[in-house]
Amino acid sequence: MDKFESIRAFTQVVASGGFAAAARDMGLSRSAVNKLVIGLENELGVQLLHRSTRVVTPTETGLAFYERCIEILASLEEAERSVTQLHGEPRGRLRVNAPMSFGTMHLAPALADFLVQYPDLQVQLTLNDRFIDPIEEGFDVTVRIAEPQKTASLIVHSLAPAQRVLCAAPTYLETHGTPSHPNELRHHSCLHYGQLAVENQWMLMGGDGEYTVSVNGVLCSNNGEVLRDAAVRGLGITLLPRFLVGEELRRGTLQLVLPDYHPPELSIYVIYPVNRHLSTKIRLLVDFFQERFGHQPDWDL
Repeated sequence: MDKFESIRAFTQVVASGGFAAAARDMGLSRSAVNKLVIGLENELGVQLLHRSTRVVTPTETGLAFYERCIEILASLEEAERSVTQLHGEPRGRLRVNAPMSFGTMHLAPALADFLVQYPDLQVQLTLNDRFIDPIEEGFDVTVRIAEPQKTASLIVHSLAPAQRVLCAAPTYLETHGTPSHPNELRHHSCLHYGQLAVENQWMLMGGDGEYTVSVNGVLCSNNGEVLRDAAVRGLGITLLPRFLVGEELRRGTLQLVLPDYHPPELSIYVIYPVNRHLSTKIRLLVDFFQERFGHQPDWDL
């Protein structure tokens, strides 16, 4: 029995919450991962996991063993990182997940520069706006735009604020007037993120309090670039992150609306599984992202 591979399989099952997810992450079949863990249990003479048809959880003994194994694997990765830095470039594959618009506009060129710097690495970038489970789906690094949520199984690093602004084309405002208070948005065409069948509300905060306004317009979409382009064409007022509309605001094709009111602030941050926190590849990528986006991002200039 390859004890190291068995330990790696066991820790992956615990971190992933199941054999199927662990198998996907390791590139093995589910039966192969199960065989490795059973072999480890037989070797140790203890039961490490509670198994059911729906979930897999560590036993008390298994949890204690898992914590020690994580320390051992982290030490091995640290040793590997030291050797890599001394004797060569990092190698291997990184699976990265990110939101669609931020990914195409900002992450893609950043990753291209990263790969120029580390040519022996390979990146598989998957873009979607679905709120994925990075452990279940086997991603090494996930970029999110939301309110950071801490969990025991994930490391969280903030990159930059994701400030959102109200904006519209000068032609729209000349024709329909410029609102001076959030409640006036009810009488404007508001291009919003979501579905037609769902009531859409924008929350805005200012010096005179907090307002929740129901909005409607000629277009809604689940893609911010679609809403931005419609706003530039004069179809209405939209609420979007600065990273999407920064260039349009600089050029004057869009201008701020109600600049004294702002929605709750979101953050751009990266997360990755805790059992990979000393991986050379992940450390390099996270450091690169923090350097690229962590000071004053281009869209805020």
